[in-house]
Amino acid sequence: MARISESELIITKDGSIYHLNLKPEHIADTVIAVGDPSRVYGISKHFDKIEFEMNKREFITHVGTYKGKRITVISTGMGTDNIEIFMTELDALVNIDFKTREVKKEKRKLNIVRIGTSGAIQEDISVGAFIASDYGLGLDTLNYFYNFKHTAKEQQLVEEIQKSVNLGFTPYLAKCSNKLMKQFGFDMIKGNTITSPGFFAPQGRKIRLPLRLPNLVRDLTQFHSGDFWLTNFEMETAAYYALAKLMGHEMLSLNAIIANRSKGEFSKDYAKVVDELIITTLNRI
Repeated sequence: MARISESELIITKDGSIYHLNLKPEHIADTVIAVGDPSRVYGISKHFDKIEFEMNKREFITHVGTYKGKRITVISTGMGTDNIEIFMTELDALVNIDFKTREVKKEKRKLNIVRIGTSGAIQEDISVGAFIASDYGLGLDTLNYFYNFKHTAKEQQLVEEIQKSVNLGFTPYLAKCSNKLMKQFGFDMIKGNTITSPGFFAPQGRKIRLPLRLPNLVRDLTQFHSGDFWLTNFEMETAAYYALAKLMGHEMLSLNAIIANRSKGEFSKDYAKVVDELIITTLNRI
């Protein structure tokens, strides 16, 4: 089995992985991922106890127990580039032997749940609602660099979306873990989430610079193929789903809706909405 070189997989002198600054023993079978570093504290405050903390760049980690169940919570920062670092190093921590630098024969499958905020694009989705993402639609180019394969239906959908929105590239579409959807998202709105490579122009927001695709939100809102509709914008879900599928992990993205783009509404107390989603998620682990 091939040995992974020191330049490809960077392990520090204390035996931790480079960006996350974690060791294999810090990874529980259930991992909660959040974008905002402060949200880690908003989750771990509910723990029975915290056994470990690590702060490294935007990657803040708390390991503890909730009602006797061991959980690792890690912040990722925003964007699919950060998700690639997070998912790759997380997988390495459980599926690569750090002493031999070889991939383990027996692979460990993690249950990863993202708790994030998002903006709805359909008028009938209320601010304060929870969306469990069935699919993530990637408007970024991360997946181009991996050998990710669509089903025939998924390939048809991404080609239809590209044509409908007049994109200069083909997006990608990745599905959630059906197992985690049944466990966590069974009573939430089942949506299809758009993952954008930015917060402003890639989500149709015009501040000062003109937009290349001024009708982006309208076109994405109106697009449908059969019963497939797009429901909300955020910046990570599609990358999570694609990488989890390639690596063999279970992954689900849960979204607290704090804005409605079609109505121009924003939550007056979005922190409360997020905390409700945190409690709901913890109680379903």
